[in-house]
Amino acid sequence: MVQKAKASAGPRAKRPRESAAERAARAGEILARLKTAYPEAHCALDHRNALELVVATVLSAQCTDVRVNMVTPALFAACPTPAHYAEISTGELEGLIQSTGFFRNKAKSLQGLGRALIERHGGEVPRTMAELVQLPGVGRKTANVVLGNAFGMNEGVVVDTHVGRLAGRLGLTRATDPVKIEQDLIPLFPRPDWTLLSHLLIDHGRKICNARKPLCANCFLADLCPSAAP
Repeated sequence: MVQKAKASAGPRAKRPRESAAERAARAGEILARLKTAYPEAHCALDHRNALELVVATVLSAQCTDVRVNMVTPALFAACPTPAHYAEISTGELEGLIQSTGFFRNKAKSLQGLGRALIERHGGEVPRTMAELVQLPGVGRKTANVVLGNAFGMNEGVVVDTHVGRLAGRLGLTRATDPVKIEQDLIPLFPRPDWTLLSHLLIDHGRKICNARKPLCANCFLADLCPSAAP
């Protein structure tokens, strides 16, 4: 996953004026169709516990999930606990994560993360948004990933580039800032589906509604999408 959501590229059509109730109904149908199309949608970052997930999500900034999953087996073997991240040498850690990009900043964040977990949380990953976003390298998106996928807590919607792009194309938001996009999506979907919604939109973004050339002719959401190509 990639950290920042950007304005979408692709076909745009004039959006019909719709009421809040109509938009909510359309959002409900979008969700139902996505659930049918992607019944196995899940977090693409390999992890066995909350610590591994927060680390993998930090590494996923400006990096693909595939690349992160290639790096994490060796990293998790070398650093199974917060203490290992706090104590590992900078050079060794950078070497383990170099291929994820921005590795110096990420190494600094992971070392700080390990120290913070030990000093403030008894070596455990906290379970609240307020505590998570105080950790080095952890913003709201990462916190939502961890809460939703490691702890089963739907505190918000994860907005990455795919989610931001599809939300805009589907006419569910006019915002380009990830936090504002999330605020627009939250009232449209049931809380128990917030974490799943992100996985569904990510799968659809990768398979159909890609950034450069969306496959509108093959899209099962085309009749619900104001941006679908004729």
